[in-house]
Amino acid sequence: MFDYVKYAQELRHELHQCPEIGFDLPKTNAIVKRELDAMGVRYTEEFGKGSIVATINEGKPFTIGLRGDMDALPVQEASSNPYPSQHPGCMHACGHDVHTAQMIAVCRQLNDMKDSIRCRMKILFTPAEEYITPGCKMMVENGVMDDIDCVVTAHVDPNQDVGNIALLAGGINANSMGIVIEFFGKTAHANSQHKGVDAIRMAVEAYMAMELIVAREAPSVEPCLLNVGAFNAGHTNNIVCDYAKLFVSSRTHSDELTAFMERRIREVCEGVAQMAGGSCKVTVTKLLPYVDNHPVMVEKMRQTAQKVLGAEHVLDTKRTMGGEDFAFLSRKKPGVLYRLGTRNANNPDTASALHNDHFDVDESCFAVSIPLFVNFVLDNQDGIVF
Repeated sequence: MFDYVKYAQELRHELHQCPEIGFDLPKTNAIVKRELDAMGVRYTEEFGKGSIVATINEGKPFTIGLRGDMDALPVQEASSNPYPSQHPGCMHACGHDVHTAQMIAVCRQLNDMKDSIRCRMKILFTPAEEYITPGCKMMVENGVMDDIDCVVTAHVDPNQDVGNIALLAGGINANSMGIVIEFFGKTAHANSQHKGVDAIRMAVEAYMAMELIVAREAPSVEPCLLNVGAFNAGHTNNIVCDYAKLFVSSRTHSDELTAFMERRIREVCEGVAQMAGGSCKVTVTKLLPYVDNHPVMVEKMRQTAQKVLGAEHVLDTKRTMGGEDFAFLSRKKPGVLYRLGTRNANNPDTASALHNDHFDVDESCFAVSIPLFVNFVLDNQDGIVF
């Protein structure tokens, strides 16, 4: 009998060693296509750069989408696993190697069973989940969800023990807004500061003022975060800096608060620049809506998981401030994202936070996710009433 779990583990090791960023995923795409070719599964790359969509049982009346994201992060790996990244400065620090490997294995098992399955399955391998331009947004705009009736995915979770999954109906994470703020000043010699306009000053003042938006203006009962992740300015010590650039992330649980944050960030930064005699440009580079888990899909996943794993391994979870471009798929058609436990007390790296340079998973999680996806399809192959 074919061992789908071992197959996924071996694929994960290969994928983990070749992490790639954004839409440029040549090695990752090659691995996915190699495996699909070996299965004889038809696929297309028509939904945008870096994307692959495989189809099983073309022509069936009901279609279930299953999604695995493929891209990595610009992080230098420091974990202790024996198959580390071979791409310096790049790492699968968010578990997308797991997501891709498990979805290839799910595809293989479903294809092996296809003659006894009464629905069509589309397996979406998506790029650029971590990128400024989200891969799922591109694919939705190119029509990937037009003939899909519902969609499911999982995300690894180092806060849950391996063997467990966690579910939540409704909003499961946050709106994620990425903003680039540029300040424009005027150079001068450091001994004649009054003749220049200091862009660093503007950026520092704006940083502090934006922190006060969260502390003093955002409603205290609504979750709201703001993070300045990069601050780039200046070249040397004796020149007044004329250009500074901030990379900012804002996270909220409501569309209204996200709109408020964008407006106030613009007003604050423009005001700071005007007072200093300079100017600024505020650009929203990324806006992910929150994932809205459809209650019917959550209940269907819960029923399957309780059957496959046992009720004691199907947990409730709380909403987080994370972002996830699966939102574009689940806003188009009913969807569910479940959290896949990957923590093992005997391996400290598996408790490391997402996006951490020590991040790792307990690969026995594949024994949970693969049968869960497959059985979800089998349990719902005749359609779902929403």
